[in-house]
Amino acid sequence: MFTFQLNDKRYKGMSALDIVRALESDAAPYPHQGQSIRKFLRWSLAHQCDRIPPRDLDLSDSLEDDALALSYLYLRDEYGAGRLFTEKNDRKRSPSL
Repeated sequence: MFTFQLNDKRYKGMSALDIVRALESDAAPYPHQGQSIRKFLRWSLAHQCDRIPPRDLDLSDSLEDDALALSYLYLRDEYGAGRLFTEKNDRKRSPSL
């Protein structure tokens, strides 16, 4: 189980994709809810370009959605745009990408 903390809110899910979908549903200005995860990630990164360089995430079709979602959460954690935890021991996950 994963937990992603953004400000004072915690998102929990069995997979990184669950968390990214929850982030998507909370992104009120996002106009394409429920569509491609890559579309949401492009939108999200464009709106965080002052904190996260968009080139740091490979959005190609070669990655499965869950691996892409996990990479996105690691990236946000790395740049201080949220924190990623494991529920197992509630310690911050170490990026291994």
